[in-house]
Amino acid sequence: MAPGPSLIQFWQTDLTRKTFLGCLEKDELRSLRLVCHEFAVQASPFLFAEIAVQFRSSTLTRPSRVAALERIGHHVKSLTFKIPHSQETFLPPLLDPVTGAEQTFVYEPHVHPPATGPARLSVPKYGSWEMTDMLVKQYPPLFHAATNIPSFIHAFTIMYNLEKLRITCEGQARAHRYRRSVVDYALISLRVAIEQSPLKSLRTLSLLPIHPGALLYLRPNMGFGASPASRKRWSQIRKLVIHMDSFPYIRGHPMDHLKLLHSYLQSFPGVKRFSFRWVGKKGPCPLSLATEPCLVGSTKTPSQACPKRCTLPMKPLRLRNLQYMELENAILDASQISSFILDHRHTIREFDFEDVVLRSGTWDDALAPLTRISGNDSWKGKQEETMEVPIILSPTNVDQKQIQRVIREEQRRKERLDRPRESPSNVARTRPKKLDLLWGGSDQLKRLLHTSMLSWRPPRPMGDFETFPRLIHPVRL
Repeated sequence: MAPGPSLIQFWQTDLTRKTFLGCLEKDELRSLRLVCHEFAVQASPFLFAEIAVQFRSSTLTRPSRVAALERIGHHVKSLTFKIPHSQETFLPPLLDPVTGAEQTFVYEPHVHPPATGPARLSVPKYGSWEMTDMLVKQYPPLFHAATNIPSFIHAFTIMYNLEKLRITCEGQARAHRYRRSVVDYALISLRVAIEQSPLKSLRTLSLLPIHPGALLYLRPNMGFGASPASRKRWSQIRKLVIHMDSFPYIRGHPMDHLKLLHSYLQSFPGVKRFSFRWVGKKGPCPLSLATEPCLVGSTKTPSQACPKRCTLPMKPLRLRNLQYMELENAILDASQISSFILDHRHTIREFDFEDVVLRSGTWDDALAPLTRISGNDSWKGKQEETMEVPIILSPTNVDQKQIQRVIREEQRRKERLDRPRESPSNVARTRPKKLDLLWGGSDQLKRLLHTSMLSWRPPRPMGDFETFPRLIHPVRL
């Protein structure tokens, strides 16, 4: 049966067709693609606009998967790359098969694919033939897939319309924070592939969540396999979202993860929206690490382990195009917030502090620059009026019509009682009625209170720390 003229006209109109396809779920789009070739062609851009990849040993090398990606790769706009920490990603110590001594493996990424034919056998993949033989025999196939950088480059070259990239590598144990795993090698290959591929539309990067050591392998400056043009790709990012596992930053403990974070954020000069959250315990503000007390004290004296280590103070981080900033689960000083506002006063439009605790100072001190910038306190908005009440009554399981009727009657009585009286006798006559009304003169109010239809809720206790007030959150300049 041929389709009707109305359906043909509807389907041939680009606006109506795209609006209809954009409202369908993925299951419905899959079924629609099976109807005919025309439906399959029009539904594919909406069905494959967002994909998620769980990295395995054959994800980027199996011929069938690569062929399928070549057919749909140009439709991909958002990619979620998942490689969680697990037993498969754990790498044991590399041991010599003869002596049993532990061997040190120095990784050197190979960006270009190996040559085919006899020349391929003359170049070992991991530096030497002995090291290559040990790695092939002792490390799992997932490791060799993670170090196959040409396969990553080929996959991202196919997805040349990519706009959003999300990297997820959760589940790292605390005991493995200083150990390199398969996840770290995969992040190196992923970063090199992004820098080598023609991803001119990439604007959003989300790291949800990541472990602190991941920034060492994602950092384009002086990283594994980095080139002078590595920062060009990351300068395109306009929206950056990071959820990082918390790490102890007490004085006397290693602070390398904070220094890596400070260096990593310098790779995004064009970011306009920045969101950061500590997963677990509270941590410092990533944009104020140059003034963090634990880092300022560590740069004055050299470490005993590295006496020749550079002790120069870190340069303050400033994102010149930042318009929106969100910080969650952090602890910092009021002076750090005020410095942040002053440094970004020409570009910042909105900032949001969620579950932030002030280590010193008050929120009035932290947000004082807003008053100086605007010239008044209008940015605070409408102030909330508060008063001390011994108990708070709130209706629960009560007929709303009965409550509204009682309230209307009491309001009418109050209006009559508040009217100006012409003689003292009228005032004397109405005063007992008013007292009788307030202390139970109304039979309906007696019944309402006697039947326990109102429940008492204790006042909410205040916390030990002064948190960000909701009446000025978020702030728009």
